[in-house]
Amino acid sequence: MHQEHHGLHRVVGMKVRFYVEDMLFFKYIGCATMAKTLYRQLSSMNGVTVSWKGLPGQADLEHYHTFGPLALVQRRMAKGKTVLTAHSTPRINVGNISLARAINKRYPKIYRKFSHIITISRPCHEEVAAMVPDMPLTLIPNGVNREFFRRDEEKRTTFREMYDIPDDREVVLSVAQLTPRKGLYDFLALARMFPEKTFVWVGGFPYGALSKDWMRIRRLKRRCADNVIYPGYVREIISPYSAADVFLMPSYAETFGLVILEALSCGLPVIARDIPEFHDIFGDRILYFRTREEIAAILDDGQRLSACASGAREFTGQFDIRDIAQRHIALYHELVDA
Repeated sequence: MHQEHHGLHRVVGMKVRFYVEDMLFFKYIGCATMAKTLYRQLSSMNGVTVSWKGLPGQADLEHYHTFGPLALVQRRMAKGKTVLTAHSTPRINVGNISLARAINKRYPKIYRKFSHIITISRPCHEEVAAMVPDMPLTLIPNGVNREFFRRDEEKRTTFREMYDIPDDREVVLSVAQLTPRKGLYDFLALARMFPEKTFVWVGGFPYGALSKDWMRIRRLKRRCADNVIYPGYVREIISPYSAADVFLMPSYAETFGLVILEALSCGLPVIARDIPEFHDIFGDRILYFRTREEIAAILDDGQRLSACASGAREFTGQFDIRDIAQRHIALYHELVDA
């Protein structure tokens, strides 16, 4: 249904269709997680009717969160405006997947197939703008469901009992794909430096054998010390967040770093690599490192970790998914009205 509104042909009950390639292990990657979080929030709000996948061509606007072959086929059948969120950019493929150079060359052509691109951080925005200066862009950061991502003492106990972790033993957690780009080698080196702590890496190989250093990492996993745990993909993600005492994000490149937001929402102190993306988004709310020795020093500094944790959850209020969803609705209306 349509009506005139302040001189515009404004869509009432606007229909938006979400599309993301989340089959098999792809359902665990960050873009799929964020797409589902945003979709669930939009489903509960006025001003928009959202559908998950379904048939193309039935919506006023189609919002894509991946641009693999299935998504591009779907886009060709779309009749309304097409929006892509740039969860992935060429920069984050390096050290993450094989054949990154060949894949990265395709990005400008793919980006231009959409009506509009949503960027999720300032570094992401600048990278996309430099690559496709003719494309219209809007920066809307990722959001977090703060009601869902909160520490749960019962789940903390359950997770630790499942993996035989004593209650008084410190747990350092990372949540990411098992790739060099995510800083896995630094994580393993730290585990050797701190045998008295337990190191948990949640995640797997969503790209299978195409993941960078796939064979080497599989060998390293089999040779790890007893203080390293790989739960793989975890359905109940609040459990490891609640079981942890420190969150470590050693990634070399990100467009955002959603897991940091989730960890902060659960009240964890965060230690992350000193890269522009994290400074832009998280400022001085998290602790930064450049070398393994610097991480080690922070892990030994209980006072700094405690101070970092004290304001962690409050900080995430500015990324509340309800507000982020409202910004998406405003953009949808702006694009469809135009």
